[in-house]
Amino acid sequence: MQLVLPDVTLKLKALQEANLLKGQTADQILSRISTSNLLSETLSGAIYAQECVPESLEMKAKVFKDLDEKAEVHTILASSTSSIPASRFTESLTHRSRCIVAHPINPPHIVPLVEIVPSPWTDPSVVSKTRSIMTEVGNAPIVLKKEVLGFAQNRLQYALLAEAMRLVEDGVLSPGDVDTAVMHGLAARWSFMGPFQTIDLNAPKGVGDYCSRYLGGIYNVLKEEDNSRQFSQETVLKIEEHQRSLYPQSDIPLATKWRDARLMALATHHVQTQQIDEALFPKK
Repeated sequence: MQLVLPDVTLKLKALQEANLLKGQTADQILSRISTSNLLSETLSGAIYAQECVPESLEMKAKVFKDLDEKAEVHTILASSTSSIPASRFTESLTHRSRCIVAHPINPPHIVPLVEIVPSPWTDPSVVSKTRSIMTEVGNAPIVLKKEVLGFAQNRLQYALLAEAMRLVEDGVLSPGDVDTAVMHGLAARWSFMGPFQTIDLNAPKGVGDYCSRYLGGIYNVLKEEDNSRQFSQETVLKIEEHQRSLYPQSDIPLATKWRDARLMALATHHVQTQQIDEALFPKK
C-alpha cells in the first residue's frame, strides 16, 4: 500500500499548484492518509468504503463478500465499477442494503462527476448519505433512479462515440476532423452546460420552441443512424494510426499528464467563474 503514496503526493501537489485544494495544503491532506495491508484494520471505524478493483465481476463479488464480513454494519460499501450493476455482485450478501455504486470519472481527482447507482435493495438512506458525502468532498454527484447497463455517463459517451466511429467508417470525416468537431463545437458549450440547457438557449423561447422547430430534422437524422452496427478493425486501425501520428504509444503517459493539466486549468476556470454563475442564476 505504501507504493500508492508517491502517486497521491504528486497529484495533491499538482492540485495545490492549481489552487484546487480549497485552502488546504497537500501536506495537510497527506497527514490524514494512512495505509494498511489488513482489510479489517482499514475498515475499522470507517463510515464509508470505496472499492476500486479492476472491472471483473468475479473479483468484485469476492471483494464485496470480504467487505461485508469485515466492515462494521453502519459502513457504506461503494463500488467504483463503471458498468456492472451492484445487484450482480451484492445479492447474496448479509448486509446488501448498504451496498451501492459510486462511479467516479477519470481522472477522478480532477473530474468532479460521480454516478451514484443504487441496487433494488439499497437502503434509501445509503443513497442520500452517499450523495451527501460526495457533495461534501467537492464532487458533483448524480443519482440514477434505477440500474441500467453502462449507467448514464457511458451511455451518453457511447452514443457520441458510435456516431464518431460511423463518420470515420463511412468516409464522411477523418479521425482528426471528428475530434476537431467535438473540441471546437460541442465541447465548447458542454464544458459549462449540458445538452438540455444548450438547446434551451438555441431557440428564442427555449426547449419547447427548439423541439417544435427542429425535432422533424432530428428524427430524419436518427433514422439513418444504426447503433447496433459493429465497427470494422479497419476503422479502429485508421483511428489508431491517426493518434499515433500525433504522439507515439510510448508518449501516452506524457499525453495523460497534458490531459490532467488541461483539466485542472478548466477546473480552475470553473471556480473563477462561479461568482458569475451565482450572480446570473442565484440558487433558490
